Amino acid sequence: MKSHARVVVVGGGAMGTGLLYHLALEGWTDSLLIEKGELTSGSTWHAAGQCPSFIADYNMAKIHDYGVQLYPKLEELTGQYVSWHGCGGIRFALTPQDVEWFHHVAGVAKLIGFDVEIIGPEKIRQINPFVTTEGVLAGALTFTDGHVDPAGVSNAMAKGARDLGAQIVRRTQVMDVKRHAGGEWEVFTDKGNVLCEHVVNAAGCYARQVSQMAGTDVPITNMEHAYIVTEPIKEFIERDTEMPVMRDPYPSAYYRQEQKSGLIGIYETEASAECWTHRDGWPEWESENELFEGDLDRLAPYIERVLERVPIWADAGMKRIVCGAIPHTPDNNPLVGPAAGLENFWQCNGSAIGIAQGAGCGKYMAQWMVHGDAEINMAGLDPRRFGAYAPGAYTKAKSHQDYEHMYALHLPGEERPAGRGARKSALYDILVAKGCVHTEANGWERPKWFSLDGRKEDLGFRHNNTFEVVAAECLAVRERVGVLDLSSFAKYDVSGPGAEAFLSRVCANRMPQRDGGIVLAHYLSEEGRICGESTITRLAADRFYVLSGTMAQDRDLDHLRHRIQAGEAVEVTDITDDWGTLVLAGPRSREVLSQLTQTDLTTPAFRWLTGREIEVAGIPVRALRVSYVGELGWELHCPMSQLAALYQAVWAAGEAQGIADFGTYAVNALRLEKAYKGWGAELTNEITMIEADLDRFFGADKEDFIGKTATLKVKQAGVATQLVYLELESGDCDAHGGEPVFAEGRVIGITTSGGHGHSTGKSLAFAYVEPAYAAPGTHLSIEVLGMPRQATILAEPVYDPGNARLRA
Repeated sequence: MKSHARVVVVGGGAMGTGLLYHLALEGWTDSLLIEKGELTSGSTWHAAGQCPSFIADYNMAKIHDYGVQLYPKLEELTGQYVSWHGCGGIRFALTPQDVEWFHHVAGVAKLIGFDVEIIGPEKIRQINPFVTTEGVLAGALTFTDGHVDPAGVSNAMAKGARDLGAQIVRRTQVMDVKRHAGGEWEVFTDKGNVLCEHVVNAAGCYARQVSQMAGTDVPITNMEHAYIVTEPIKEFIERDTEMPVMRDPYPSAYYRQEQKSGLIGIYETEASAECWTHRDGWPEWESENELFEGDLDRLAPYIERVLERVPIWADAGMKRIVCGAIPHTPDNNPLVGPAAGLENFWQCNGSAIGIAQGAGCGKYMAQWMVHGDAEINMAGLDPRRFGAYAPGAYTKAKSHQDYEHMYALHLPGEERPAGRGARKSALYDILVAKGCVHTEANGWERPKWFSLDGRKEDLGFRHNNTFEVVAAECLAVRERVGVLDLSSFAKYDVSGPGAEAFLSRVCANRMPQRDGGIVLAHYLSEEGRICGESTITRLAADRFYVLSGTMAQDRDLDHLRHRIQAGEAVEVTDITDDWGTLVLAGPRSREVLSQLTQTDLTTPAFRWLTGREIEVAGIPVRALRVSYVGELGWELHCPMSQLAALYQAVWAAGEAQGIADFGTYAVNALRLEKAYKGWGAELTNEITMIEADLDRFFGADKEDFIGKTATLKVKQAGVATQLVYLELESGDCDAHGGEPVFAEGRVIGITTSGGHGHSTGKSLAFAYVEPAYAAPGTHLSIEVLGMPRQATILAEPVYDPGNARLRA
């Protein structure tokens, strides 16, 4: 085993070999994979090997589609047996909402380029004559996906990596991982040590042990999953055509043909089990190839339902039951990207369907490591989307819930109960008592809407019984004054003599030159891609207050801390949990706030886009005159311990002005009317500030900063896509993001977000489209829930385009 490498990958399953192969394809052949057993000996070897295309998340769909495209040709590329079965698949819809979701996924398929056909029960039986369709409204037929031999495909990627120059060592146990003061990592094994620039944790169900060696952790639960293989089936023996992989919410199962036998995989909807509960869910480090005794009593009700669906299996004997560990994360997406707080320590684990995702995760993570960016939006895979609160009880609860809902559609607006309350502001109980319905982001409970009459949301894809409630919240903000708890903001103090120069170097915008100035600033990669967005307030020449989105807390902290250079006199402190935030907005907000402070709030004294440290109701507050809803207003930041007192004082002062609580449903509607972009939707690592129409926040004339040169090159060369703002024809639903945009009969773009503007009565959306179709006034078509909707590109916000209300 060599003693130096650029990259050490720990773990030789589908995720590890997928990454090694794509690192080698990118030219990083000085990469070493260390496996403590044989390749695939953790969770990969016993997997059922399904590779579905049918997935609603646009970026995850790209990951799945890449695997489906690669695996059929991988044997030819590497000479290694793969056993790809391109039998296609059918997913059943049992409710009208399922059918609407199918139409949305079919739109995603058009964006990516794989085929989906929504078919009726009769055609389902024509394609699979062995299945019954009682209770089935429709099926989603995918043509090119299927299943693969897990060991074969992983060994093929391993062979491909070796053929390109990467190295693999087996039967070598990693004992420890340490980072040296100079930045190099050292991986300690029972057969010698390796110094390297990067370490990747691809250890699958052992990932938590590897993370803890490096001083971090991962939010993974190892769930027990079983599938059953029957004795050979006469009808399969007599037939050459392989049945498609069936995915069926009725038995919460997948079932398919396995050679000439049947295969049934169960996701129990209750009483799901963890592995290794005697060890808090984690295996012995020395163990490998572990299987468990399947609990047939627990599985029996689900198997019976499968046999209802496939009667020809009713009398078949059981050849074997395979029960093993599969890792689950709280949101069912894998962990692919940097570990929080550690430079060049990466996660590539947590995939519940690692065979399907191994190649795609490997491709896009290799791009990120080698080039600093990936082609797809990585926010939904970045391990830093979960904070330190997540590993342990939170993840266990979420993972059980996710496993048990594998085939249960998660409807828009649905708030599932597991793991809730991990992070609460001091206002949580007060707002719940007032009817607040919370949603969750990065563990935080955030107000979503207020049920003043006790109604429960009618879940679905179309306007529902919250529509009029949210409209009332929006009108309160537009016409009177509203208050919102946004304590979930990520908050940092950046201080020291070098603070201004540091922020100027790491952000694209110019820093404020006067105390109290506020700017919107973006972090860029060396390639000019957008890595993050913050609001920055200069409190003093050596003290800045930096705010980021809720999901960005650990990621933006890394952007800041990892970019401090030797000798720079700057300190970055995360104060997210210590400070709370109220948003006070509306034309009467000045009247409310002026009752509680001695500070002059008139525009000459307290201008838009300025901030000051003041007292409100005797409480020290950082008051920022900014607004994401497009109205006169202030963000009031105070110590979390005093947030409740501040809220009560604001509410009491605002009652005469008709103050109202509002939530994030209303925020989305209000920001869309102002054409305000959002991180993770309009602003992602896929694009630069040029495509995103952020030129006014790009300090082209200031000294060099990270990403400047690359961005200027993009501006000079021109772009392949451009962000546009659109109005859709009216309807009973809106674009939400991920819908295809058409012109002249072909797909020319994708929506990123959308919603209904209640104060203007308009259905609005953002989309990225080909530049030839980006001019204001251009008419396009957007497919929403399977139906075309006419849309027109707008030149300016539909509400207050001149910002008169913000400046009032």
